[in-house]
Amino acid sequence: EVPIVVNKSVESFINYFQTRGRKYFERWWDRSEDYMTMLQSILREEGLPEELSYIAFIESGLNPRARSRANAVGMWQFIRGTALRYGLRVDWWIDERMDPEKATYAAAKYFKNLYGQFGSLYLAAAGYNAGEGKVARAVRKHNTEDFWELASHKRPFRRETKEYVPKYLAALLIAKDPVSYGFEPA
Repeated sequence: EVPIVVNKSVESFINYFQTRGRKYFERWWDRSEDYMTMLQSILREEGLPEELSYIAFIESGLNPRARSRANAVGMWQFIRGTALRYGLRVDWWIDERMDPEKATYAAAKYFKNLYGQFGSLYLAAAGYNAGEGKVARAVRKHNTEDFWELASHKRPFRRETKEYVPKYLAALLIAKDPVSYGFEPA
C-alpha cells in the first residue's frame, strides 16, 4: 500500500479539490467508473499498489486523449521518449499512449523501475513527474531519500513536482472516503 501522510500540503490540495477545483475533481470522479477497475487490476497484476491508479487521476483526469503543453499524451501523460522506452508505439498512424490498457502496462513498468531505483513510492511518483534524473540528482545533492525533506528545499524540484505527491495523496484520500470529504460515492 501507499503510505499516507497528511500534512499542510496535502490538506491544501484536499481543500482545493473541495472548493476551487471541485468541478474538475467531480468530472474526474465521474470518469473513474469507466477506468479505475481496469487500471487497478493491471497494477495489482504487476505487483504494484492499486492506489497508484490515482496518479493517472491527477495526471489527466483519466482522459485517454489528454495532451499537455509538453506534448505528453494519454491518461498516464507519457512523453514520446518514455512511451517508446516502455514499449508503446508512437508514430504517424498509431499512438498507444492513448490506449488505456497498453499505457497502464507501460506505466506499471515505469513505476517498477522508479521504485527499484529509489525505494520510495513518493520519490517514484516525483520521478514520474520530473524524470528520474532530476530526482536522483536531488537525492545525491541533499543526501536524503525523504521526499518531504527534498520538497522543503528551494531548488531540487520545480513547484509542480513539489506539489505532485501532496496532490496525489489528496486525491487518494478523497477517493478512499468520498462522503467524508463532501463527494458522492462513485
